[in-house]
Amino acid sequence: MANGTKKMWTIGTRTLAMISALAGALMPGCNRSAMAPNPPTPVRVSTATLNQDAGGLRYSANIVAFTQMSMAFKSAGYVDRIAQRVGADGRMRILQVGDRVTNGEVLAHVREAEYMDRVNSAKAQVQQAQAAYDKAKQDFDRASPLFASDSLTRTQYDAAKASFDSSTAGIENAQANLQQAETAFSDCSLKSPLDGWIADRVIEIGTFAGTGSPAFTLVDTHLVKAVFGVPDTQINAVKLGVQQGVSTSSLPGEFRGRITAISPSADPKSRVFSVEVTIPNPGDQLKPGMIASISLGAGKLSQPATVIPLTAVVRSSKRPGDFAVFVVSDRGGRSFAREQAVEVGETFGNTIGVKQGLAAGDRVVALGATQIKDGDEVKIIP
Repeated sequence: MANGTKKMWTIGTRTLAMISALAGALMPGCNRSAMAPNPPTPVRVSTATLNQDAGGLRYSANIVAFTQMSMAFKSAGYVDRIAQRVGADGRMRILQVGDRVTNGEVLAHVREAEYMDRVNSAKAQVQQAQAAYDKAKQDFDRASPLFASDSLTRTQYDAAKASFDSSTAGIENAQANLQQAETAFSDCSLKSPLDGWIADRVIEIGTFAGTGSPAFTLVDTHLVKAVFGVPDTQINAVKLGVQQGVSTSSLPGEFRGRITAISPSADPKSRVFSVEVTIPNPGDQLKPGMIASISLGAGKLSQPATVIPLTAVVRSSKRPGDFAVFVVSDRGGRSFAREQAVEVGETFGNTIGVKQGLAAGDRVVALGATQIKDGDEVKIIP
């Protein structure tokens, strides 16, 4: 019996040892599976190109509307009317994006029955207040000479005057209420404050529009703005009021405008200063969202240069004081960023020349370079 107990104890000890060893072997694997790898960082990639342009420093600009505003109702209610236009099929339809509107045109309307009731109630209050005022004034006009001839006591005179003063305040208050009711009734109609275009409509007939609820977005394009970014090395060459040519790939010829705004500080992400060129647009040829090209200065190149976006250049983490870029390469269907030291040269618009460290055709991180480090996996976004 003793031998059997000892044998069972020995088997149990060996089993426990095997279980402990197996748990120890599996534990690191469990830890590794619990530590999920970091997801790839989304970045935008640009290809280094060879710039042989001997013209001026060219910049890419966005065309935006001179004025853009959101229209909202001041009086809440259910929308019962929206302005109409003749559609391409010859049938009437409500306003939609792209339709032209004129200054003062009623774009939409909310149900006005309750606001008319308020106006009628306010008018009745004015009539009552007017009647009370007329009677109090008549009594006070009679009391004044009687009091002057000592035919009326001071108490009677003061009562007549107090009634007159109260009725005066009452009619003023009633008239103010009537004006407010009429204003609210007028605000049932949403009118365009400018000649422009419908850029967005967020209401339908039958929907409830609360006070301040957006209804339309309008744009005024009789003038447009070309907005572009200039690096600090060229910002001193940009002056307010100077005439500037703007061209687009979709329209022939050059449009002339003036520099009307220069940002006082650089964008913290792109490190460029925003500049606006205001351009007359009488024929509405230039549309918001178009891409334009702007040339500043003479900026001739002595020899072709490998150029990359300014936003691709970061401070080197390995050589303090030097610059670097992140070159993207593919391995096994995945993309990885490798820090590459570079020697930068001149800036050309929104790009910068690289003297050493890169070759034309290399792919570099153009947006998101400050969010990654050497060896990180990245996800390329359009």
